[in-house]
Amino acid sequence: MKKLSLEMFVGIFMVLGIACLGWISIKLGKKEILGANYYTIYADFQSIAGLRENAEVEIAGVNVGSTGKITLHKNMARVELRINNNIKLSDDTIISIKTRGLIGDKVIDLSMGGSPEILKPGDVVIETESSIDLEHLISQYIFGKV
Repeated sequence: MKKLSLEMFVGIFMVLGIACLGWISIKLGKKEILGANYYTIYADFQSIAGLRENAEVEIAGVNVGSTGKITLHKNMARVELRINNNIKLSDDTIISIKTRGLIGDKVIDLSMGGSPEILKPGDVVIETESSIDLEHLISQYIFGKV
């Protein structure tokens, strides 16, 4: 009887431990299972040089979401933006790709507009500013084309 209760305790402990490890791996991988706490909009850019999936989306330096899939759509780079549900963006929001520091990671920066119209999930924003290609600028400077 005592051996059975000890085995039952160890079994329950193992199941809870595996469930906790699964939950931690999902949270660290930034995946959603039971429903998303974000909505998705899209932005079309001429160039997204250096931008990666799961990059941060910021307003005034505050993280408000992340990027999703990056695809090619009509000769432009279409970036999926996952914005927190509590953030409402106007339809005249300007979306820019910025660099943290001189050679840091690329992030998406949102400049809020003043329009009363709010973006709905699935909308496409075309007012965008592409990233600056630093290597191209340096090569132009070196070869005297600036």
